[in-house]
Amino acid sequence: MREYLKFYIDGEWVDPVELKTLDVENPATETVAGKIAVGSAADVDKAVKAARKAFASWSQTTREERIEVLGRILAEYQKRFGDLATAVTEEMGAPSSLAQRAQVPIGMGHLSTAIEILKTFKFEEDRGPTMIVKEPIGVCAFITPWNWPLNQIVCKVAPAIATGCTMVLKPSEVAPFTGQIFAEIMHAAGVPKGVFNLVQGDGPTVGAAMSSHPEVDMVSFTGSTRAGIEVAKAAAPTVKRVAQELGGKSPNIVLDDDAFAKGVGRGVATMMTNSGQSCNAPTRMLVPTQRMDEAIAVAKETASGVTVGDPNGNSQLGPVVNKTQFDKIQKLIQAGIDEGATLVIGGVGRPDGLDKGYYVKPTVFANVTNDMTIAREEIFGPVLSILGYESVDQAVQIGNDTEYGLAAYVQSGDLAKAREVASKLRAGQVSINGGGGDLTAPFGGYKMSGNGREWGDFAFHEFLEIKAVLGYAPKQAAE
Repeated sequence: MREYLKFYIDGEWVDPVELKTLDVENPATETVAGKIAVGSAADVDKAVKAARKAFASWSQTTREERIEVLGRILAEYQKRFGDLATAVTEEMGAPSSLAQRAQVPIGMGHLSTAIEILKTFKFEEDRGPTMIVKEPIGVCAFITPWNWPLNQIVCKVAPAIATGCTMVLKPSEVAPFTGQIFAEIMHAAGVPKGVFNLVQGDGPTVGAAMSSHPEVDMVSFTGSTRAGIEVAKAAAPTVKRVAQELGGKSPNIVLDDDAFAKGVGRGVATMMTNSGQSCNAPTRMLVPTQRMDEAIAVAKETASGVTVGDPNGNSQLGPVVNKTQFDKIQKLIQAGIDEGATLVIGGVGRPDGLDKGYYVKPTVFANVTNDMTIAREEIFGPVLSILGYESVDQAVQIGNDTEYGLAAYVQSGDLAKAREVASKLRAGQVSINGGGGDLTAPFGGYKMSGNGREWGDFAFHEFLEIKAVLGYAPKQAAE
């Protein structure tokens, strides 16, 4: 059993100011997998002060020095690949194949991307007599979720390191093991003291202390919209920058053409990945009403082939992360039944043969209307809603009829038509025909899906302040 009872502050592993612990559950077995120390406002204060002290020198490092540090972090990360993959599976139930294929590699991807961008990123812009300078914002507080733990840690840490910021990280207390190993990676890489700090704990205590701390210049939060609102409220009195990547209820518009069946199948498979625990999952599939029966048949066939079981085996889906999520998903599946949606496959309860672990049946509803609970609320489980539309304009209207705007999807054999539909969707990222995998593409949302952008060069800008130096060069004499 894992036991992580120290925090990483100012380049050292230190005891909490007051030791309090929390058990971490393995969602596949419902047994305790480890124990972590949970911090307090006093621990946060120590970490922030260490980051503030380190900022004075780290912010003045050269591009080349920061590239070297990022390279060392990447090398140490690669050494711990297996440890990270095991931890992801253990703490949040991702199948080992998904951990090794996506959950862990995406962290390496963000590090490599940051290195490449940093090589040519322009921190200064000469505008005649004025110099525009982009400088590191300062001390950053990172509050990250459990569903893609390494993705969300590294897509914040890598650009922050690259731009000369210092930071304090609070991983999710639900899935804290990967964060602890990541701190070990940072230490092994020789990241200068105080540049990176880790305090474990919960949102209401540690997260709130980080968000409200007067010496934190920027807070970057990924999680639920509800929690994001609380982070913004806590940050408001100190007028710090707040970047948020929050919830989603993403539409997937399948157009009426020869690629229809392929688009439906792709949408179901994408939706089920990571047990539906992705904020950008295509949870609302929109199909022409006259092809609803065909969509049902394809969706049922695709979903019936999705295997659920032991994440250390060959199953495609593991459990959802904990009992709280399991119970929420079950309640929402029941709401779909009660409100009259057509249950195509799945439903309440665990899959057959699984009497322990937070396993959810891959579930598809059809004939859903956009006013139903399952079409409005973020379920965060392997539950797909299929809605009908009479025209493409109506599909776009339904797709945009949500408080969220993180992602959207379009499936069509006609690329020009798909591009036209994509242009009308109010979302931060729109994928056409499964297009994805671009770590330089900005990621973030419209409306209540957040503000700011992560990934690639857009992430760099989140961690920079802009200074105008007037009179930097003398004006040329008038001719």
